[in-house]
Amino acid sequence: MTPKVVLVTGVGGYLGGNLAARLAANPDIDRVLGVDTVPPRKDVVRSMGRAEFVRADIRNPLIAKVITSAGVDTVVHASTTTNPAGPARRTVLKELNVIGTMQLLAACQRAPSVRRLVVKSTASVYGASSRSPAVFSEDDTPKDIGSSGYAKDAVEVEAYVRGFARRRPDVSVATLRLANLIGPSVDTVLTRYFALPIVPTVLGFDARMQLLHSEDALAVLELASLGEVAGVFNVAADGVLMLSQAIRRAGRLPLPVLRQALPAAGRLLRGARLVDFSPDHVRYLNYGRVLDTTRLKAELAFTPRWTTRQAFDDYVSGSQLRPVFTPALLAAARSRVLETRT
Repeated sequence: MTPKVVLVTGVGGYLGGNLAARLAANPDIDRVLGVDTVPPRKDVVRSMGRAEFVRADIRNPLIAKVITSAGVDTVVHASTTTNPAGPARRTVLKELNVIGTMQLLAACQRAPSVRRLVVKSTASVYGASSRSPAVFSEDDTPKDIGSSGYAKDAVEVEAYVRGFARRRPDVSVATLRLANLIGPSVDTVLTRYFALPIVPTVLGFDARMQLLHSEDALAVLELASLGEVAGVFNVAADGVLMLSQAIRRAGRLPLPVLRQALPAAGRLLRGARLVDFSPDHVRYLNYGRVLDTTRLKAELAFTPRWTTRQAFDDYVSGSQLRPVFTPALLAAARSRVLETRT
C-alpha cells in the first residue's frame, strides 16, 4: 500500500535529501516532509519539488508535534551517520544518532497514524576482527566492536528500534544495514581515504571490501519506503574488492605500515583534516567485511544495479581522480632503471 504522508529525517544529507526528492516525484504520495537542522543542498532543493522542508531537531520532543499534526503514516529515519565532520563532533554525532533516534521513536510510538518505519542502519554493527565469519548474515550478533564510536551507536539504535517494534506491533519496521557507500556524489571516510595520493595500509593485511553505490542506497530506501516488508536486511553490492586492488584501480600508492602504527597515522590524517579515521575504520581496513544479501533479494526483491567493482570504478571516474601512477609511468620508470644497469 502506497504511503500518503511520508516524513524523511536527515534531508540535509545526500541520502535524506535525494530520497525526499524521489518520493515527492511519486504522484501517489500526498505529502512529503523533510526534516533536518540544516536545509538540503541547493541542487537537491531544486529537485525536491513539492516536498516540504521542516527545520527541526529530532533530538527535541517537538518532533512529535510535527508527526502528529501532519498525520504522518510512514517515517524514514535516514539521518543516522557514520561520517563525522571532524574529531570535535564525535559527541554531537552520538547525540544525533542515539538520542535523536530515541526521541523520534518516542514520537512515532505516540502517533496512531504511523504505520511504517524504515531505518537506515549500517553493516558496521557486525564489527570486524580476525574472528569474523567469512560472510555476515542478518542473524549474526554484533561482536568485536569498540566501546565507543559509530558502530556502537548503530548497535544501540537498532536495540531501540527493536524495542519500538515490540511496543507497536501494528507498525511494520524495516532496518537496512548498508555496506560502506561509494560513489562520485557522496563524501565519506572511504572516498576521502582513496583520494589520498599515498594510502596507508596495514602491513600483512589485505581486507576484503564489499561496497554499495550511493544510487543503489537511494533505490533500496525508496523501495522500502513504498513497501510493507518488515525485518532486517543486509544491503551491499555483489562481489568484493581486495583493498590492494581498490588502491591500484584508483591509481594511488599504498604505504604499508605496522598495525600498531596505523592509529597514529589515522590521528595524523585526522589532524590534517584529510580523513577522520576512527578505531572502527582502522579495524575495517585490517579485516574488511562481507555481507550475505540473500534475504535482500528474496524478501525485499532488490538487487543492486552496480557490483562492488563497478561502484568503485564509477567513484574513481566520476570523482575525476588523477592517478598518482599509471602503467605507462611504471613502464617508463622500469625502463630507466634497466638503462642505468646496462
